Amino acid sequence: MSSALTGLFRHPIVQAPMAGGVSLPRLAAAVSEAGGLGFLAAGYKTADGLYQEIKQLRGLTGLPFGVNLFMPQPEYADPAAVEVYAHQLAGEATWYETELGDPESGRDDGYDAKLAVLLDNPVPAASFHFGIPSSETLESLRRAGTFTLVTATTPEEALAVQYAGADAVIAQGVEAGGHQGTHRDLPEQDGSGLGLLSLVAQIRETVTIPIVAAGGIMRGSQIAAVLAAGASAAQLGTAFLATHESGAHDVHKQALTNPLYVRTELTRAFSGRPARGLVNRFLREHGPYAPAAYPEVHHLTAPLRKAAAKAKDPQGMALWAGQGHRMARELPAGQLVEILAAEVDAARTALSDTGDRR
Repeated sequence: MSSALTGLFRHPIVQAPMAGGVSLPRLAAAVSEAGGLGFLAAGYKTADGLYQEIKQLRGLTGLPFGVNLFMPQPEYADPAAVEVYAHQLAGEATWYETELGDPESGRDDGYDAKLAVLLDNPVPAASFHFGIPSSETLESLRRAGTFTLVTATTPEEALAVQYAGADAVIAQGVEAGGHQGTHRDLPEQDGSGLGLLSLVAQIRETVTIPIVAAGGIMRGSQIAAVLAAGASAAQLGTAFLATHESGAHDVHKQALTNPLYVRTELTRAFSGRPARGLVNRFLREHGPYAPAAYPEVHHLTAPLRKAAAKAKDPQGMALWAGQGHRMARELPAGQLVEILAAEVDAARTALSDTGDRR
């Protein structure tokens, strides 16, 4: 199974699927063409939009790529808490001269329709976030020739991923930018996530399927470290956020290395689910009061985030970023893959030389 994963790329570098318009076909194509594994993000798109992006990507590269889907979420949000949060955000709506979104705009992100697209038009790889697909779904994708990966944030979640029949597990450390892919959203566990190296080591002793390590990785030496810890590849998001082919807003890209943003924090302020982003005004003012309500809060704040981006105001945007954001390099994506691969080789050589001298 590990060879099935490594057969998808020349270099053990996976470009994380970043929803919200970041992971464009041109980005995935550039990564795959350079020897990594590019990914499209189906999150927040329509099924037809996903189909069109897959078609566009296939026109750009004949090499393997992947598609990521969000799992439907259970209904456990407290409507009263969402309403209270909406009242708190009223001032933001006035400031940005927009209306708040409808929190009841949908819970499943069109999962069934998007899954049908992947079964009708099989892709080389498919990954899943926020939970585990059914064993039947994973088996259907396997029969279609698709390699399946599922995010896990604990060894217990990784074991459940293996039991369901996924081909590989994405071990997501707490350092990761964007949404934590926890299978159950439990507010009492906010901030208790495991660091990546500890998580990879524990998952390696828990499951036999291949591991892709994700969380705060920005340099080839870090990729070498997770490979040494037992991963078969590393998944990088923030590192590709700043690349030329990324669809991230220019304000977002610039904020990654702006000295004004000195740290990141896990917050529910923008979506109702824990996600790591640069600490800005919106996060500071609303994070402590945001309820555990995804995707209700995501829908509620969508017009605010859109208006802030239009106004080029980073203080009202969801500036998703991992803990290594200050190490971002503004390069073409293909060049970044090549540099990372060279850094991996250099780190491995240095480690080998150190061992030989002992």
